[in-house]
This record gives sequence, structure tokens and C-alpha cells, in this order.
Amino acid sequence: MVPIQGRRVLLIGGAGFIGHNLALHLKKAGAEVSIIDGLQVNNMLALLSENINVGNRELYMAMINQRIALLRHAKIPMFVQDARDYHKLSQLISQIKPQTVVLLAAVAHAGRSNKDPFNTFDHSFRTLENSLDACRGSIEHFIFFSSSMVYGNFPDGIATEETICNPIGIYGALKLGGEKLVIAYNQVFGLPYTIVRPSALYGERCVSRRVGQIFIENALQDQDLVIRGDGSERLDFTYISDLAQGIKRVIENENSRNQIFNLTYGSGRSVADMIGILKDRFPKLNVKTLPRDELSPERGTLSVEKAKALLGYEPSFPLEKGMEKYIEWYKHFFAKYNEQIAEESQIYE
Repeated sequence: MVPIQGRRVLLIGGAGFIGHNLALHLKKAGAEVSIIDGLQVNNMLALLSENINVGNRELYMAMINQRIALLRHAKIPMFVQDARDYHKLSQLISQIKPQTVVLLAAVAHAGRSNKDPFNTFDHSFRTLENSLDACRGSIEHFIFFSSSMVYGNFPDGIATEETICNPIGIYGALKLGGEKLVIAYNQVFGLPYTIVRPSALYGERCVSRRVGQIFIENALQDQDLVIRGDGSERLDFTYISDLAQGIKRVIENENSRNQIFNLTYGSGRSVADMIGILKDRFPKLNVKTLPRDELSPERGTLSVEKAKALLGYEPSFPLEKGMEKYIEWYKHFFAKYNEQIAEESQIYE
């Protein structure tokens, strides 16, 4: 075992939805956490730019401000730097001297990746290449965030780490290419790695328009839920705390080195199941359907038996429990946000 206490962990892209939650979790566990982030993808600079069309812009800004406030309160240093700049990234890594580096910097949306391949490559593959090259020979462990999208269609509705990967679309292809590059850096330079494949994440302070976030926002704003397909599509919905617990175990346990792990709840649930949970809280909720996206693979359950056996991974948030927690947080945040807007409106009237 590698003690988490005092371990120097750097999160590249660590101010995003996954990153800031992971940073807070690792810091609470005793790690010395640092963040490098350009604040561009699904973050502050994108929301501040008027030439980018963003719904609920001010609401999302409030969430990002809360992220930053939580990181500052936890005394987690954040270096604002675009990871596409190889030389400045290398200088920061030399300055911080991390033992473990977690790469999160990426475009985390399959639909956007298909619409804008160049930007996706630039913010995903370029940042990976720079990070790997800046880390070789100087760190002990490199963790790469891949995706369940590398599998493409799940055979028989379940995927293990041994399932043949056949991604559909730009996003999954880039993630699989990233995995191959990480493995190549181990082969050539001996850089120890772990590749993790999460799925359908949801949780506090997400602004990247994941399905759980969109559903709750629409319910709170009395808007229709819009789904693609008939709701029978199954995803392995994973609450952010389970993923953070899994990454802590990846860092601590040397069994994770040079391995690939599914890190999800480990049980596929239908989109209709998620809607049912919301309807219990918002009975007047109306659902509209659109044709299914042909570039969306048919997924389901990701087996987490390997992570359980080698790492002691213990996911503890089934969809009912995780969504209940997320809905309660969102309702509280939404109410506080509306109160603040009302107060500010009175000041400026």
C-alpha cells in the first residue's frame, strides 16, 4: 500500500466537475493536492465569453464560484495554466514535484466532440501528450481518465475490461487512442500508469450538461424533460463520491499499476428509472421524446469486479441514493441562488 497521507497529487484539469470533487476528497484523506487548470472547457472562461451560447449561464457561474471557494477553503493551490502549452506545463510540474498525476483535462461531451473534432483533439489529445511527456522520468504514477465510450456497443449489455473496444464517434475514438498512448509511454519510458473508465457521472456542481444535471434543472425550472429514445436505454449511472473513492484506492494500492479499471457503480439502469426518481419528487414533470442518436452506443453495466478484487473498491451509491442526495443539494443551491439574485436586483433597481 502507498500511504495517501502526505502524497503529492497533481490534478491536471482539476477545477472541473470531476476534478474539484476529487481534489476535495483526496485532500480530506490527507493528500497534498494541487491543481493545474486553464478554466476553459465547461468552466469560468467559457461562461464569461459572450460569443459562446450557454443556457443558465449565471447559475453555472455561481456553481463554479462555489467550486473555487471550496478549493480555497481546503487550501488546495490552483495554478491557472492551459495544459496545451507544453513548456509552461512542464515548468509547473517541475515546480510542484508531484508523485501522482491525474489527467482530467479534456472535452467531456460526446456530442460536442462529433461536432467539433479539432477542438476536441486540441483539448483532449494535445493535453494528454503534453502531460505524458512532461511527466516521464519524474513522477511515480500517471492516472488517465478514459471513458466507457471506448467500448462502443456493449455485448449482451455488459462490459468488462477485457471486452473488445470498438468505439462509435470521435469522443470514444480519442479516448481509446489516449489509452494506447499512455500504454506506449509505459513501454518506452517505463512510466507507471492506471487507466480508469467511468460512466454516466452525476453529482454536485456539474455544469457540463450531463443527463442527471439537465433533468434536475428542467424539473426545478418547470420545463419538460427531453430524452432521446423511449427511455429504455441503460447506463451505469455513477455518483461522483463513488468515483472519488475509487481513485483514492487507485492511488493507494500498487495493484493498480499498469492496469485498466472500470470505475462505476457497476449496475446499468434505464433512463426511465432516473425519470421515475425525479417524478417522485416532481409529480407534474412532463417528458418529451426525440429520435435516438445513432452515434450513441448501446451501453449498460460496466463490471467492477476487477476493481473490487484488486483495489477493494466499494461503490455505495445506487441510483436512488445518489440522485436523492444530488436533488437535495440542487434544490438547496437553486433556492439560495434565487434569493441572491432577488437581493441583487433590489440593490441595482
